[in-house]
Amino acid sequence: MFTLTALEIPVIAAPMAGGASTPNLALAVSEAGGLGFLAGGYKTPSTLAEQIADLKQRSEHAFGVNLFIPQRPITDRGAVETYRDALAREYPAATFGEIADADTDWFAEKVDVVIDLQVPVVSFTFGLPPVDAVERMHAAGSFLIATVTSVAEALQAEARGVDTLCVQGPESGGHRATFSTSDEPGVMPLGELLIAIREVVTLPLIAAGGIHSGGQIASLLTNGAAAVQLGTAFLRTAESGANPAHQDALVDVRFTDTVVTRAFSGRPARGLSNAFITAHDASAAHEYPQVHHLTKGLRADAARRNDADGLALWAGTGFREASTGPAAAVLLGLWIDAHAAVSS
Repeated sequence: MFTLTALEIPVIAAPMAGGASTPNLALAVSEAGGLGFLAGGYKTPSTLAEQIADLKQRSEHAFGVNLFIPQRPITDRGAVETYRDALAREYPAATFGEIADADTDWFAEKVDVVIDLQVPVVSFTFGLPPVDAVERMHAAGSFLIATVTSVAEALQAEARGVDTLCVQGPESGGHRATFSTSDEPGVMPLGELLIAIREVVTLPLIAAGGIHSGGQIASLLTNGAAAVQLGTAFLRTAESGANPAHQDALVDVRFTDTVVTRAFSGRPARGLSNAFITAHDASAAHEYPQVHHLTKGLRADAARRNDADGLALWAGTGFREASTGPAAAVLLGLWIDAHAAVSS
């Protein structure tokens, strides 16, 4: 079974659902000595299986697959309908589908996929997998990572039997991985959260959230992290699948800061502040993934038009440091800087 100590470089490319985490990005990071990830969220089981098979055919290096834990059924349909009606008035040409009571994101089927294809590493976001799924994936040889945002979640995850915790701080880009959609995510900085969780669990910890420099990597590894996970740092690399307008916005002077919003998905997520967030954050329903599906067509249209003000520009607090070039070069540059920070 895979372990974090097997990594030549203890840096993980975060799984970024929605297209940014391509098989080529996962391959490049794993081949360079880190751990690449496929984002299983929103993909069909067949698409995910094809991408896993592709990676296994092209490389013998370990890689991971991230799965979304199904959320509880909708509790406030009226709020979602009100939000839909407001968006329909603003975007009269848009088409909005039916609002589903629940959406499992094919979780059970994707568990079968990672078991059948013997994926080396499997991580989970938005909660914990059932006990029987943990047992089946372990039996298939998978190393399991639970993403946590608090001490309470860390204790639950350790009790569930996973192998490692990914500690996600508030500085991270994209969705916070709180176990409940309705929860307001904590604001304890990553470094402090890492220490707090280290005091109550014995599992290895991966630090994630806003990491963009070798100095940060060195500090987190020194303070108890077995590895670090970076997402935004890879968004502008050659292998990234992020929309060009998203990539350009990371260095555009019009976009100066990040905010946590529910406007695009109903769940708290950090992204570059833009016109859509300004207009809709206060009125967005707190229901995920129903709001995500509600705005999907609007985001797709904005992507076709390269309109950054209509996109979910997910980004961590260190977004200005995201650099271009091959992902392997970005990874190696950060690792060299981390060594330099330790030596200085």
